[in-house]
Amino acid sequence: MKRVEGKRVVVTGGSQGIGEAIARRLAAEGATVAVLGRNVEAAKRVLPAPHVGIACDVTDTASVDRAFAEVKATLGGIDILVNNAAGGSAPGDGLDRFFAGQAERQAQIARGEEPTAFADYTIHCEDSGWLAVINATLNSVFRCSRAAVRLMVDEGVKGNIVNIASTSAVRGDGGSIAYIAAKAGVLGMTRGMARELADRGIRVNAVMPGPTETPVYATLPPEMKTAIAADSLMKRLAHPDEVAGAIVFLAGSDGSFATGSTVTVNGGWYFI
Repeated sequence: MKRVEGKRVVVTGGSQGIGEAIARRLAAEGATVAVLGRNVEAAKRVLPAPHVGIACDVTDTASVDRAFAEVKATLGGIDILVNNAAGGSAPGDGLDRFFAGQAERQAQIARGEEPTAFADYTIHCEDSGWLAVINATLNSVFRCSRAAVRLMVDEGVKGNIVNIASTSAVRGDGGSIAYIAAKAGVLGMTRGMARELADRGIRVNAVMPGPTETPVYATLPPEMKTAIAADSLMKRLAHPDEVAGAIVFLAGSDGSFATGSTVTVNGGWYFI
């Protein structure tokens, strides 16, 4: 039996990477999927009809509300929301200077020198960069959850929400300070919404991946990818489909008694 047979699903940031893998797995498990993304043509290419691709900028409330109105019009409502969209960096956030300082410090150590360079983020991060990352990674989860819950409540659906967090939130690295703070906020939001919505029969859970083979990681220098992989017990990065499997569990009938929980899929990169 397919685990989400007949369910109407929305996946944000679903046109590539982990989001695309999630959309494909849920479709294979019997769901009708709305793939949301900024590039609507890319979103439409993920899955054939009856699945749909819908334009959505999760950093903009009006865009989110329009997208979920289109979900209502095309799918008739929503049973499952997967909050996958996020932004790890933004202009002015200081991440470029952090990486430059990190590289110089490592080079100094490799040369046997007393390091004078530092991997600084906080002192270089401007308000604009900080707020942009928080908006894309944390505020977006609230916006989309609010829109989905409104539709669920209107229809009396006992649905569920799965948020994509990050091991960075508990380990304290693997991203900028803004990204780490935002993903920690996603974990807190998951727990708070789970308590709030339990009486309505709406479950809220999170999946916490570690480093994963996505287009973002593909841009990293090979030596950095090797070092990141070596830091996990499995000595490799995750494949997006391995993360998608956890979403299928939480979104489907197998996870019917899970709410307020966090499923960690990180190859032993961090224990929680």
